[in-house]
Amino acid sequence: MPAADHTQARPGPHRPDPGPGPLNGASHPDPPPPAPPGPPGPAHRSAHPPLRTRPARRAGACGRQKLGRIPDGGGWRIHGRDQRNHDRAHTVGFDYIHSAVDDHTRIAYSEIHPNEKADTCAGFLRRAAAFFAACGIPTIERVLTDNAWSYRKATAWRQALSDLGATGKRTRAYRPQTNGKVERFNRTLLEEWAYQKPYTSNDERTAALQDFLHTYNHHRCHTALGGRPPISRVNNAPGQYS
Repeated sequence: MPAADHTQARPGPHRPDPGPGPLNGASHPDPPPPAPPGPPGPAHRSAHPPLRTRPARRAGACGRQKLGRIPDGGGWRIHGRDQRNHDRAHTVGFDYIHSAVDDHTRIAYSEIHPNEKADTCAGFLRRAAAFFAACGIPTIERVLTDNAWSYRKATAWRQALSDLGATGKRTRAYRPQTNGKVERFNRTLLEEWAYQKPYTSNDERTAALQDFLHTYNHHRCHTALGGRPPISRVNNAPGQYS
């Protein structure tokens, strides 16, 4: 049997040249030394330039909560459901609680009105904007609302938005959760103010609203804010709030 030929095969048309390497005893060449750093100063550019941040846009959400008025002497929460007067001619009607919530800070502002007409909504928006400005939020860029007629078609509402330099946005139809912040505030409003205790009159409940709003904005801890109250997210003049 002929001896095996251990010589290196010559490159052919179907056999690429292996080049220098372990098969012929040559080692891989050392990698080239790193290039010297560029000169300091403006001429040196980083491969990853710093991010540019945009100024925060301030948006607010508006909504309404319909609430039955309390007759003098108290309603069914004091006297029980069986003692209610079922005669519609003697009902005391409804209040409409208009509320606005700042998207960033969660600061809330509310007013009680006997209706939800366009002029009422427009006047409320202007006063809410003035309240937010006093809290250190001078500009409102967008206002998110539901699809009520007063927000969709009313000239008074559109004029109020124009005067504030804001854009009106509306939620998707039949999707109130789109306006989640004000919907969540309305739940808190009912639990911690409207139904917090049995009131003996509608005036008593109305008078308690301002105390609730102060507690909500200045002292109530919010999970979404890291356990801090909304007022902690704005820069206030010293002593302006207590």
